[in-house]
Amino acid sequence: MFRKLLDAVLKTGNRMNVGTNRGDAEAFKLDTLLKLVDIKGTDGKTTLLHFVVQEISRAEGFRASSINLSTTKAQANTLRDELECRRLGLHVVSALGAELSNVKKAATMDSEILSSYVSKLAGGIGKIREVVRLNETVGAVESSERFREAMIGFLRMAEAEITKLQSQEGVALPLVKEITEYFHGDSAKEEAHPFRIFMVVRDFLAILDQVCKDVGRVNERSVVSSARQFSATASPGRSPVFPRIRAMQPGSSDDESSSLSSLSS
Repeated sequence: MFRKLLDAVLKTGNRMNVGTNRGDAEAFKLDTLLKLVDIKGTDGKTTLLHFVVQEISRAEGFRASSINLSTTKAQANTLRDELECRRLGLHVVSALGAELSNVKKAATMDSEILSSYVSKLAGGIGKIREVVRLNETVGAVESSERFREAMIGFLRMAEAEITKLQSQEGVALPLVKEITEYFHGDSAKEEAHPFRIFMVVRDFLAILDQVCKDVGRVNERSVVSSARQFSATASPGRSPVFPRIRAMQPGSSDDESSSLSSLSS
């Protein structure tokens, strides 16, 4: 679903910027996701992200209800049927936050503190080993022997766990660097905050959650409205639930016209 959202944002940005040097972008930085709510519709409230969520929800709804998009008019030619599909699809989209729950957890971490914790654990094991060594110099008192046996068993388990942690750290951090380079092009600029990419996604998920709620409320109002206005099959064709999105605000400069100005190839 995250990939579908990224794809939809890229295609929408290219469509809005068609005819300009930004109209044929192949990628964009994840920071752009946080700017989608800055692009307003003609009502001044609906944002580009509302539009993207609406369209993906519709497609996912048809897929979830096993309705083939090519036979939409034959099988779901009323506004109520389409809104039901959107409701199903919106449930799929809104589940993204739960799916990426680990990303939210990663966003609260500090890589330097995380590494220091692993180092401290390894250092603590060394201190325990020294205590056990000193205990062995004491006479073979029964209590000391029991302590030594218990600690040796603990050390065996703890050393294996810490070795595993160090191995995972050695794998995870390079992967974070790799994914940062994939989305931002230069991980060197992010070295001071290597986990910032998770913060961006976390903030986007919070925005997405609110937008999904907004879209859900609009869909509910549309269901009520359609029940009042239509007693028979709705007219062919699909009426947009949201107002048309403006690609450029009146009086704005080219650089300020769209939050998708950061789209880059």
